[in-house]
Amino acid sequence: MHDVIPTTTGTDRPLLAASLACFAVAGVGTVAVDAIELTLGATTLAIGGVYCVARYAQSVDRRVLARTALGLWLAFLGVAGSHAVGLETIGAATPGPAEITIVALTAVTWATLLAAAAATIFLGFREYGSPAPAEEPDESVFEGDASDYSMR
Repeated sequence: MHDVIPTTTGTDRPLLAASLACFAVAGVGTVAVDAIELTLGATTLAIGGVYCVARYAQSVDRRVLARTALGLWLAFLGVAGSHAVGLETIGAATPGPAEITIVALTAVTWATLLAAAAATIFLGFREYGSPAPAEEPDESVFEGDASDYSMR
């Protein structure tokens, strides 16, 4: 009989990968066509991505979450540099169809931006959240008992 409870390792990575995939598809979906159905679908995917990041943030400690957020911001800044050059220029310079390169760079840009922002927000919730639960209000306040106050 073992004294240590076995834990599964690496269970948080699929959540982060799922959130990146949701954000990438949502970003490409809103850029492709200006239809309300695609916008609603992309919004639903983005909400799913935020949910996955929230679950990821719950499953890792603060230090890992901070490193993940920093890594995602650095990845976003690296990909955002391609927008300064121009996606069409990069698409023309790479082998293969330019449209595929443009869509891929757009997907990676949206995925890293939204995941970095979500990870940073959940890190902020963890850092600046209330460590102690709020005190229970006095029941006499709810019952209308004003015996502590003078009635002049």
